[in-house]
Amino acid sequence: MFDQILGLPAHPLIIHFAVVLTPLLVATAAVYAIVPRWRTYVAWALVLLSLASPVAVFAAKESGESLKAARFATADGELGSRITAHQSFANPLLLSVLGLAVAALLLAYATSPARDSVGRDRFGRAVSLTLSALTLVLAAVAGYYVFRAGDSGARAVWGA
Repeated sequence: MFDQILGLPAHPLIIHFAVVLTPLLVATAAVYAIVPRWRTYVAWALVLLSLASPVAVFAAKESGESLKAARFATADGELGSRITAHQSFANPLLLSVLGLAVAALLLAYATSPARDSVGRDRFGRAVSLTLSALTLVLAAVAGYYVFRAGDSGARAVWGA
């Protein structure tokens, strides 16, 4: 399923979704956590990116494993070490994006007012602040890993 798209290796095509959606999720989650007055404007983007970004990262991870098995299973030397370095960021990236997505969705839910409490957070300010802090930490972690995965992938391809 993750091998080819129209006869081309799927990984170079699929990674672009992860490379675009993950930084967008990181930025949107940070804005949502830091700037409460913008929450109504970015809430739907946050929810959609929280659902799409983990799927994109999972597809990139799976397609990368398929590409390695199909074309680089016997790679050794410098190329093999660059591929291994790149592959080492797949699971941390996926886990950090999943964590960020869950935290961002919880934050969006917690900061949406309940029907009987117009203008107040659903579970109180302490919960919203805690979820905001957690979201910011996970956004930084996901941002770090998406950068490292992309950089190591570029180095594996271009040999820099």
